[in-house]
Amino acid sequence: MRPQSYTLHFNAKLSLNAAEKHVRDGLSTALCTGENLWLSCDERTSIERLRRTGPLEFGQHTSYRLTELLDLPADAESEIDVEGLAATDHYLWVIGSHSLKRKQPDAEHEDVSKQLAKLAKVQADPNRYLLARIPLLLNEATGDYELHKSAAHPTKANEQLHAAQLHGNAETNELLDLLAHDPHLQPFMALPGKDNGFDIEGLAATTDGRLFVGLRGPVLRGWAIVLELLPELDKHGRLRLGKIGGEQKYYKKHFLDLGGMGLRELRLAGDDLYLLAGPTMDLDGTIAVYCWPNALNQPGDTLNGADKIHRYFDVPHGHGPTSGQDKAEGMALLDDKRLLIVFDSPTAARKPAAQVVLADAFRLPK
Repeated sequence: MRPQSYTLHFNAKLSLNAAEKHVRDGLSTALCTGENLWLSCDERTSIERLRRTGPLEFGQHTSYRLTELLDLPADAESEIDVEGLAATDHYLWVIGSHSLKRKQPDAEHEDVSKQLAKLAKVQADPNRYLLARIPLLLNEATGDYELHKSAAHPTKANEQLHAAQLHGNAETNELLDLLAHDPHLQPFMALPGKDNGFDIEGLAATTDGRLFVGLRGPVLRGWAIVLELLPELDKHGRLRLGKIGGEQKYYKKHFLDLGGMGLRELRLAGDDLYLLAGPTMDLDGTIAVYCWPNALNQPGDTLNGADKIHRYFDVPHGHGPTSGQDKAEGMALLDDKRLLIVFDSPTAARKPAAQVVLADAFRLPK
């Protein structure tokens, strides 16, 4: 399937993090609301907003610092590793990877023992343990959606919208505490994401308050996992996980046969979920788009074989001289006929000019 290129324009003054990495080089998720395209970079504590500026382009870059909207457990320079965005009922939902990371050794360094020690070191970034919602309102004057820490509800008199996040601290949160005792996931909670450890990538939100959370890892005997949650607001203004599915459970588990791939992104389409899937490990490999029909209407935990999931198309990725590049990470619904894919570590061919990167739009099967 031949994709159509979209040009994304960024503002040079808003695009570099503390390590001088450009936002276009680490795109991890994408979401459309009206004329706006929302993006995140996995090494920042901000969310980027672009606006449609032409038939095949987005620009007018605005950046929202999450430190000004939420109470992050670590400092402003500690990355959130935002891996999922979703929008519903005047809120933007944001989720971090919740993953651990292993130090990268330098194979050319003369001190081998020092590099081996580095490879043995596993780190946690407290800001990664983030699940939050932020008021998202349309500015009628500009036509742009905007984020607020708190705001009046646009249609319900005397009701306020407030930013809120899942109860937790710098070491854990309510979701991680629950999964630490899960028979499938517990063995993987202390492993780094790139080692098939626990790693969130992908988020979808329903109008009845549920969240679907995609896991890049672990993949169990070839089966990928989607968690279904029901966050609720407590009397202190914090999000807590509510019981879901009519059972004494705080989450559902859905296992999907994606040929050994993990989830990279989720997007809601009616009662169906579009899935972007790729390797869970740090390697080049097949990346594909699937559809999971009727995903929103599962009464309990599920086991979904390949016959219950439709594979739509594969997405090209780097290989050979471009190994480790053009890794599809984000997927947005442009409309009911097209998906927009954005890439982490884009090749030079995707960066035809300064402050610009190319995304690919794919037409959905009829």
